[in-house]
Amino acid sequence: MRPGCGPRPYHDRRDGRPETRGPTLALVTAASFPAYIPSPSVNGLSIGPVRLHVYGLLIAAGIMAAVWLSQRRWERIGGKPGTMSALALWGVPGGLIGARVYSLATSWGVDTAGHWYRAFEIWDGGLGIWGGVIGGIALGAVGARRHHLPIPTLMDCVAPAFALGQAIGRWGNYFNQELFGRPTKLPWGLKIDFAQRPAGYERYSTFQPTFLYECLWDLAVVGLVIWAEKRFRIKRGYLITVYASFYTLGRFWTEYLRIDNAHRWFGLRLNDWTSIVVFVGSVSVLLLFGRAGADDDRAGTPMAPLYDESSEASSGLLPT
Repeated sequence: MRPGCGPRPYHDRRDGRPETRGPTLALVTAASFPAYIPSPSVNGLSIGPVRLHVYGLLIAAGIMAAVWLSQRRWERIGGKPGTMSALALWGVPGGLIGARVYSLATSWGVDTAGHWYRAFEIWDGGLGIWGGVIGGIALGAVGARRHHLPIPTLMDCVAPAFALGQAIGRWGNYFNQELFGRPTKLPWGLKIDFAQRPAGYERYSTFQPTFLYECLWDLAVVGLVIWAEKRFRIKRGYLITVYASFYTLGRFWTEYLRIDNAHRWFGLRLNDWTSIVVFVGSVSVLLLFGRAGADDDRAGTPMAPLYDESSEASSGLLPT
C-alpha cells in the first residue's frame, strides 16, 4: 500500500486530538450493570377481585411441563395420547397435598406463624419436594390401577419429568424472596428486600440464589436421567431411583447453603439428612434390584400393546 493511501485518523478541529468516527460499537462497562440479581418488586397481579400469585402460576407451569414430557415419553414407547393428562387428575392433587403436609410437618411455625388457617395458604410457599413426590406417586398409582396401566412403565416416564417441573417451580421462591442462601458478594448474588431478610442478617443485602442453583441442577438432572436410561441396562420401573440419586446430590448442596429456619441435627438441616437417606436408599435399590437381566424389560424400551380390540376396556384411559 502506498504511503498516504491507508486509513487516516480524524482530528478534532479545535485541539487536533484524534476523534472516533465510523461504525464502531460502544463499549458498555461493567459499572452499567448491577453486581447482583435484583428481586422482583411484586409477586403477583390482581385481575378485579382475583389475586394471581406468581408462585402458584409457576407451580402450574411446572406441572404442565412435567405432564408434557411424561406424555412424550409415554407415546414414544407405545402409549396412547391423553394418558398423562388423565393421570394428572390423580397425581397433581396428591402431589400438592403431600407437599404441603410435608412442609407443615417440618416447618409449622414458619409456614403458619402460629395461625392454623394459614396452613391452606400454599401461594405463600411451603411445599416440600419429597412430600410432593410421595403424594403424587401414591395417588397417581391409584389412578393407574383404575385405568389398568402398568405402574413401573409410568414411573420411568415421569422420572425426568419430576425434575423438569421442579426446575420451573423453583422460580416461585425467587418471586416470594424466600429460601435463599448465605450472604455473598458474588456478582450473581440475589438482592433481598430488608423486610425479607432473616433475623441476624439485616446488614446484608445480597445472598446466594439457591433457587437458581437448584433450577440449573434440576435441568441437568433431566438430561442425566434420560442419558442413564439410554446408556445403562436399567430394569423397567427403576428409573425413578436414578432421578432420586441425581437430584439429592444437588439438593444436599443447595440445602446446605440456605439460612432459613429449619430443624438441625449434628450441624445439618433436616432436608440435608433427607437427601442423604434418599440418596443412599436410591443408589442401594438401583444397584441391588435395578439392573436388567436377560429376561427383564428395560426402562425406555417399547412396551407390549395395552389395548385388546376384542375387549371392552380401553388402554386404561377409562375407569372400569
